[in-house]
Amino acid sequence: QVQLVESGGGSVQTGGSLILSCTATGDTPSAYYLAWFRRGPGKEREKVAGISGGGTTNYADSVEGRFTVSRNNAGNTAFLTMNSLQPEDSAMYYCATGRVFFDFVAGLKEPDYWGQGTQVTVSS
Repeated sequence: QVQLVESGGGSVQTGGSLILSCTATGDTPSAYYLAWFRRGPGKEREKVAGISGGGTTNYADSVEGRFTVSRNNAGNTAFLTMNSLQPEDSAMYYCATGRVFFDFVAGLKEPDYWGQGTQVTVSS
C-alpha cells in the first residue's frame, strides 16, 4: 500500500511564493514518477507538474516558468516550488504517483495513487 502526504499549502498574496511537499511511504519504487494536480473552485482537475524517477520534468503551460518540481535523492519526496502566484492558482493541490511517466505527460492513464490534497489560496 502506498500513502502520499502533502504539506505546505496556505494563503499568500498575489506575487507570493509557496513550497509544497509530498512524501510517499509504503511500496513506492523511486523509479515511479511523482506529480502534482490541482482543482480550483468550479473547475476541472488539471495537471500541474511532474517529475520522473530519472529527474525529467513536465509542466502545464499555465505554470511553466513560475513553478518548479523537484524530488529528493531518496526519490520518495517531491517538492513544488511556486513563485509569482496568481489568484487563478488558488486550488486544492494533490500529489500523485504512478509507474509510467509518459502516461502522465500524455494524459493516457490516471496515476496509481493520490494524496489527500493541500489547499493553496492566493488573494489579490
